[in-house]
This record gives sequence, structure tokens and C-alpha cells, in this order.
Amino acid sequence: MSTAPPPPGGASLSAARRARELSATVGGPAVDVLVVGLGATGAGAALDAASRGLTVAVIDAHDLAFGTSRFSSKLIHGGLRYLASAQFDVAHESAVERGVLMERTAPHLVRAQPFVLPLTPLVSRAQSALAWAGFRAGDTLRLAARTARATLPAPRRLSAVETRHLAPALRAQGLRGGLLSWDGRLTDDARLVTAVARTAAAHGARVLTRVRALELGASGARVRDELTGEEGEIRARVVVNATGVWADGLVEGIRIRPSRGTHLVLRSDRLGPLPAGLHVPVPGETNRFVLVLPQGDGRVYVGLTDEPVEGPVPDVPEVPETDIGFLLDVLGSVLDAPVGREDVVGAFAGLRPLLDTTAEDGSGAARTADVSRRHAVLTSSEGVITVVGGKLTTYRRMAEDAVDAAVATGRIGAGPSPTASLPLVGAASPAALAAVRAPRRLVQRYGTEAAAVAALGARDPRLAEPLLPGHPVTAAELLWAVRHEGALDESDLLDRRTRVGLVPADRTAALDAAREALGEEAPAGAGEG
Repeated sequence: MSTAPPPPGGASLSAARRARELSATVGGPAVDVLVVGLGATGAGAALDAASRGLTVAVIDAHDLAFGTSRFSSKLIHGGLRYLASAQFDVAHESAVERGVLMERTAPHLVRAQPFVLPLTPLVSRAQSALAWAGFRAGDTLRLAARTARATLPAPRRLSAVETRHLAPALRAQGLRGGLLSWDGRLTDDARLVTAVARTAAAHGARVLTRVRALELGASGARVRDELTGEEGEIRARVVVNATGVWADGLVEGIRIRPSRGTHLVLRSDRLGPLPAGLHVPVPGETNRFVLVLPQGDGRVYVGLTDEPVEGPVPDVPEVPETDIGFLLDVLGSVLDAPVGREDVVGAFAGLRPLLDTTAEDGSGAARTADVSRRHAVLTSSEGVITVVGGKLTTYRRMAEDAVDAAVATGRIGAGPSPTASLPLVGAASPAALAAVRAPRRLVQRYGTEAAAVAALGARDPRLAEPLLPGHPVTAAELLWAVRHEGALDESDLLDRRTRVGLVPADRTAALDAAREALGEEAPAGAGEG
């Protein structure tokens, strides 16, 4: 078993590769590991297993990052929240994994993000002192995780003038200063999943989207090709269920307690220049904030909620007006000119796959906000491995633990995971990334591949033009996604490989460009509608 560098070009996903590998996998020889789910954890498990030299197939009923993994806050957290609730192991694990992403595996996708907590009249001096102590503790976590100071600067206090400089939209009246802290920020969560899946493919994993698992068992899965309707069997020595909030639909005995996290999408000009993000304290809460997250693409995200979800889990969660009203109210508590409902140009919600640990007598966490973010790896009586809980930041560790369990259950010979030091597609040192001859925006999305994306536009100037006013995505990026990132239809292109679709009006305006990149109309039934 080898962990040698992948062959050149092996990371490219396409419709042709999917068809070829699907044909070889369904009804073919058993693979060592079958992973179900292509969110961050499932893609991570496929990479982990493949990088240990195992044969791997990974399937998803939809697309890369179709579910929760594209609806996050786009942050790689250092674990500060978990310190406050005395979950020291979770906090340390988060800080370690943040450092892995920022310094080793994905420095092109994850970088330091400054945040300002404005000290308004709604924030008491006791709350301010508690927050400051938390930020100092977070910096201690950084040190314990051995993340360099150059990667994440130290927190500091700000004067009122400095606070308004970093966030001019704040109300000046009563503002007595601010607290500056730093955390990890993803360029795009769906792009991280795409990079992980492509890196897995480069190591030999068969990455098969639009393949639904109908039934899981000890020796594999019965599956259906969602593009053709054909059914068949994928045989495997062991199966890993990494389907997040849908995990309990495939394996009995799993109890998921979904929590909805909603974000609003605003145009950047509505809030003006934002050199930093904002932590806006939620009134009446000691350790909960609404985040204001400038994206650098003409948009700002405002989130998030933490509300329990009852009943069947939808493919794409709806955003209720109550969530929108809550976020606008909290945001309005610190702004000079409050944002109105008409300023919300888009909204999205993701469902956290929290493990339900409520006791039979009903005791346990009353709110999903209080449910532990620890992950769990569970083995069914049939030997199917299920990984649930956790969060985006710790996807790599979750994947490693799941594959460790799979190796033990399937009695498969494999060494330890190498993924803590395995760069993802496009990753390089800061010096190497700075030397890439391409626009900085492309480097932050594609890393060392940015020059190849830019070259598409250089050969055809039409491809270098933005798809629509006020948003920087170009047709070259759509074409790259079709040729190398496994995009099969307009939804793949606009909702996941790029995030144009987060604003419905922008999505409609970009549809023709997406269809042109695909070269033909999307296959019937392949999109989201």
C-alpha cells in the first residue's frame, strides 16, 4: 500500500469519468471501502481510505456538497465556543484541525479572518470582560494547537474610532470601543468539499455523484443511478455511512437531532466597507452571536440561527420568516441604519446532523444550541460504520476515525491516516501561492490551478468576463467545473461549484451561461428544479 503523490491529471472529475467508473463499480469486484455521502465528512473518508492505499468508491444521491456542507458560515472555528461549555477536548480538536487546514492541507482555501465585537450599550462591562477572557483563551488554544502567530494574529482591544474604521456601518452613539479577534475563514465550503473529493480521486477513489444508496448491508449496497434509473449492487468489504442528517434513514438505531442554521444574503453596498466581520451579541444570551461575514464577492452573509427541526428532513431546507426576522432584529441592534426585509436578496439554511443523546426519561439538552458538537462513530449489528455529529472544521478527524473503525471492522490491512499532512488539490506554501500568475481571487479559490483557470479566459476573452454585474464569477470558472470538477448540470455549476445561486435573481441571470458551459441542456431530472 502506497501513499505516493497522485498521478498528474488524476484529480479531474467529469461526466465521462463518472460513467466509466460507475460501469466498473456497479456489479464489479468488491472495493475495500464504500462511502455513502459526499459532504465534507464523506469526501474526507474517501480521501482517508484511498490515501492509505485502499480501494474506494464514494457515492451520493445528488452532488458534491449538496447538503449541509454548502450551507455553513464558511468558517473554520478554533473551538472558543466549546471552552465556554467546558468541552475542552472538542475545543482543542477544533483548534488543531483549524491549524491543519490553514498551514498544511488547504492554505489556499482557508485564511485568517478578523472579527470585531462592538461594545454597544447592550453589552455590559461584565459581558465585555467575559468576551475578552474568551478571546484570550482562544489564543491559548491556538498556541496549544501549535498554530503560528503569523497565521492567526493576537486579539486586542479597539478604541471607538478603530471600531468604526473596521465597521463604518455601526451606530456611533454609545459605542465605547470593540474587541478584535481572529479565526479561520473558508473561501467557500463547497469548494473545500470539491477539493477533498478531487484529491481522493487523484489517489484512486471512484467519486460517483447521482448514485443513490437504496439499502446498506455488511457486504455493500443496493444503488440506483439517478440519471438513468438503473439499479445494481456495489460490493464492499466495509461500508461507511456519512450521510449526515439523513444517516438514520439508512441504518437503524441512529437518532439524529437536526438543528437549522439560517443565513441571510445582503448586497455589500448595503452595509458599506467591511474590512472585518462582526460578532453581534444576541440579547439575553451570554455566549451566542450573530455573525456578519463579508465575502469579497459583492455579498455579505448574516447568520446564524440554531433551531430544532422536526419531521422529515428535506433535501434543501426552507428558510422561515421567523429566522429572517430574528437575524434582522439582532443586526439592527448595532447598525446606524437598520437593514430591512427588502434588503435581503437571498437566504440559505443548513441542517446540523447532531447526535441525539437524550435519555429515555427525556433528560438531556433542551435546546439544539446546547447539544454537544462531538462526533460519534457507531457500528451497527451488521457492521456498517456510521459517522455523525461534529462540524465542518473537524471533518478530517471525523473521516480518520470513521476509516479507523472501518479498517478494524473489515479486518483490512492498512496503515495510519496520512491526511493531516496531505495537501489538497491546489494547495501550496504562501510563497508559492503568491507566485501564481493569476488574479488573487482565483488563487483563493483554486490555488495553484488558478493559472490554468485564468488561461481559459486568456484564450477566449469572452470566458474572462463576469457572468453578471456585481459578481466576479466568470464563464471560465464554469467551464473548468465541467471539465475538471464533475459538474453535471446548471445546479452543480451555480449552486455549488460557484455560489451565484444563493441570490435567486443572479441565478436566473446566469442560467444561459451555465447551459453554454455544459454544452447542452441538463439531463432531465438531474437538477433541483
